[in-house]
Amino acid sequence: MITLYDPVQRTHAPETFIVAGRPQPIPEKPERIDMLMEGVKALGSEVRKPRSINDFVIGLVHSPDYISFLDTLRERWSRVPGSSDIPLPNVYAIQRASLPPATRPDAVVGQAGFYLGDGACPVTETTLAAARASAACAAEAARLVLAGERLTYALCRPPGHHAASDLAAGFCFFNNSAIAAEILARSGKRVAILDIDVHHGNGTEAIFYDRADVLTVSIHANPKRFYPFFWGYEDERGRGAGEGFNLNLPRERGLDVKGYLQVLDVAFKAITDFGADHLVIAAGLDISIDDPFQGFAIRIEDFTAIGAAIAGLKLPMAVIQEGGYPSLSLGRNLAALFEGLGR
Repeated sequence: MITLYDPVQRTHAPETFIVAGRPQPIPEKPERIDMLMEGVKALGSEVRKPRSINDFVIGLVHSPDYISFLDTLRERWSRVPGSSDIPLPNVYAIQRASLPPATRPDAVVGQAGFYLGDGACPVTETTLAAARASAACAAEAARLVLAGERLTYALCRPPGHHAASDLAAGFCFFNNSAIAAEILARSGKRVAILDIDVHHGNGTEAIFYDRADVLTVSIHANPKRFYPFFWGYEDERGRGAGEGFNLNLPRERGLDVKGYLQVLDVAFKAITDFGADHLVIAAGLDISIDDPFQGFAIRIEDFTAIGAAIAGLKLPMAVIQEGGYPSLSLGRNLAALFEGLGR
C-alpha cells in the first residue's frame, strides 16, 4: 500500500467554524494528520509526496469561475471596508441551482454567498495551497491504481466530498474523491464511488448526478436530523442519463457493525450490477463510536470487518480520506480499515 501526503496540507489551520450561529472550535484541524499518520505507520505503508497539480486537473470536476473565486477571494475580501479576517457571507444564493450565469454578482461579498455554502468552510491565507495539495494526493492515488497498484491511500486534508463543482461546504474546497473518480473514468474504466463517511457526500452526488459512467453510493446518517440536511435521501437516484446511478442509503444514528454490514450488502449489489472496474472509497472514519460527531457506533475491530467486506469486491481501490475527527482511536481505526481492505 502506498500513502500519498504533502506537508503543505498541515498549513490550513482555521480555529473556528459556525455552529448554531456561533463560532466553535473546528474539529477539522492539522492534528488529524498526526493521528492518521499513526495508523499509516502501524501499517508500514510507504509515504510519498504527490506531484503538484494544475488547474486543468482540478477543473476536471470544478468550474473555472469557482477556481478563480478561490484564487482571488482573500485579496478581494481584504479590500472590503471593515471586512472580517475570514470571509463569511451575510447573504446566500437561495435556489442557486436555478440561477442563470448572468445573475452571478461581481461583488466579492455576493460571490462569497454564491460559492461558500455554509459556515464550515473558512478560507485562510493557506487554505488554497493545502486544498490543492490535498487534491494532488487523490489524483496521484488514482494514477497509481491505473498503473497497476491494487490499493492506494490518499491522506487528504482538507477533505472534499461536500464540495460541488462550484461550491465549498462542510470543511471541503476541492472534491478529492470526485477528482480521483474522474481520472479513472477518463481512462475508459467504469468507476464506482463508495462513500462511507457518516455525512452524505452531497458534493460528489451533485458532480455526477447526470452521468451514467460513474456510480455514486453513499451510506450515511439520516439527513433529516444530520448534516447536510438537504441532500442524501433515498429518492435521489440521478437525473437524465444519470438516473439510477446514484444510490443513497441513509440509516439512523447509532448504527452498529451488524447493521452496517447489512447495508454494505445493498451497496455491493449495486456496485456489482454496475460492473465497476475500479472503486473509489470516500473513507470517512467519523462512523466511529468515538468520533466527536456521534453519528454511528462503529468500533475499532469493526473497521477491519468493514474493510474485509469491501475487499470481497476484488476491485482495485483508491481510498480517499474524508471525515474522521480527533479522537483516541482515529489512527487505530484507519489501520483496522486497511487491515481488512488488504485481505
